[in-house]
Amino acid sequence: MIRFEDLVLDDRSPIYLQILRFVRQGIAAGTVCYGDELPSRRVLSSLLGVNPNTVQKAFHLLEEEGIIESRTGAKSIIVTDAAAATRMRAELQQREAQTAARMLRESGLEKETALALIAAFWDQPAERSNE
Repeated sequence: MIRFEDLVLDDRSPIYLQILRFVRQGIAAGTVCYGDELPSRRVLSSLLGVNPNTVQKAFHLLEEEGIIESRTGAKSIIVTDAAAATRMRAELQQREAQTAARMLRESGLEKETALALIAAFWDQPAERSNE
C-alpha cells in the first residue's frame, strides 16, 4: 500500500496535481512499484482532508496515463512497468535539472559558478524537506 502519510500538501499547486506528482515521484524513486495498492478514494480523501472529488480527479488522470488500474469493487493498483518507471525517472530528472538551471541563471550566476556550486554540494548528504 502506498503511504500517503508522507505527502505534505502545499498551496503552490492544485491538490490533485500534488497527488499525481507524489505517485510519479514514488515510481521514479522506486518506492512505488508495479502491483502496489492505493488506498480507496474515500480513505485517501479522509487522510488528506480533501474533497473526494479531488482524489477522484487525481486517480482519473493516473488511469489516463496508464499508471494505475482501477476495478469496480477493488482497490486501484500501480500498473507501471520497469521500462515506464525508467522513462518517468528520466523525465523527472530532466524537469528538475531544467528548474534548477533556470533558478540559478535567474539569480544571476554564471554557468561555471553554478556548476561549481552544485559540485560543492554534490557529495553532501541529502536533507529531507517538507516542500
